[in-house]
Amino acid sequence: MSNILESVNKRTQLVGQNRLELLLFKLNGRQRFGINVFKVKEVLQCPPLTSLPKLNSKVRGVAHVRGMTISVIDLSAATGGRPIEDISNCFIIISEYNRSVQGFLVSSVERIINMNWEAIMPPPQGAGKFSYLTAVTEIENELVEILDVEKILDEISPVNTNISQELNDALTIDREQHYHIMVIDDSSVARKQIIRALTSLDLQIDTAKDGKEALEKLRTMSADLEDVSTEIPLIISDIEMPEMDGYTLTAEIRDDPKLKNIKVVLHTSLSGVFNQAMVEKVGANDFIAKFNPDELAAAVNKHLSL
Repeated sequence: MSNILESVNKRTQLVGQNRLELLLFKLNGRQRFGINVFKVKEVLQCPPLTSLPKLNSKVRGVAHVRGMTISVIDLSAATGGRPIEDISNCFIIISEYNRSVQGFLVSSVERIINMNWEAIMPPPQGAGKFSYLTAVTEIENELVEILDVEKILDEISPVNTNISQELNDALTIDREQHYHIMVIDDSSVARKQIIRALTSLDLQIDTAKDGKEALEKLRTMSADLEDVSTEIPLIISDIEMPEMDGYTLTAEIRDDPKLKNIKVVLHTSLSGVFNQAMVEKVGANDFIAKFNPDELAAAVNKHLSL
C-alpha cells in the first residue's frame, strides 16, 4: 500500500501528454474498476466509521482523517450493486471531485497502471442511461470499468446549477445573438449540469462526449467555413475524456488554421497548480474548476462579450 501512495504523490508529469494513470480497485466480485490517480489524495485502510442520522443510504458513515470529517460512499451500493458487507479489511480511496473531498469504500486496491487516453474507450453502446460507466479499457485481457463519479455524486448530493440573480443581472452578453457554443464532457450528467447552468444566457448548445468527437465535428464544419469561430466562438471542455483529453483537443484546435480562433474554456474536476501551467502551454483561454454555475456563466459571459 505504501508503494501505491508513493506513486499517487509523484504522478504529475503525464498531464498534457494525452496519458493518464489509473488506480485499479475491486468492489464485490472479480470485476476491476479504475479511477484517475490525479483525483486521488490518499488510500487508507478503512478507519472506524461513524453513522449519522439522515445520511444517504449509499453513505456508510463519516470518517475522521487528518483533521477532516469525510463522507464515505459505498461504491458498490452507489452503482446498483450489493453493499460491501465486511469493511474491516476494506480500503477507502480519498478523492477530490468538484471542489469537495469524499471517501470511496472499496473491497481492495490493486496497483497503478500508466495508459494512453486513446486506449480508454467510451462505454459500449446499449449500456443505457442507468449505466454508471464513463469509459472502459482492457488490461491483461480483462475489461476495466471507469466509473462516472460525477453521476454517482450528483445522485447522492445534487449540485446547484442555478446562477445567482445578482450575477444574472450583471451579465453583459447579448442574449439576442443566441451564440452557438459546444460543451464537451464524457459524463452525461456533467453535460446536463452545464446546459442547465447556461440556460438563461439563451445559447445554442451543441455537445460531444469526448475530444475526438468534438474535433471531428469542428473539422466537418471547417469544410464550409474559413473560420469556424464565426459559427462556434466558444467551447467548454472537460480535461479527462476517453480517446482524446481536453489538453490535446485544445492543442489540435490551436494548430488548425480554421479552428485556432475558437475560445476554449477548460472546465474540470481536476485540481492543482499544474493545470494553470497547462492552460498556457496548450493555448486555452480559461480554466474553471467544477462546479460553480456563477463562475461558469461569468466565464462564458466574458469570452462572448469581448
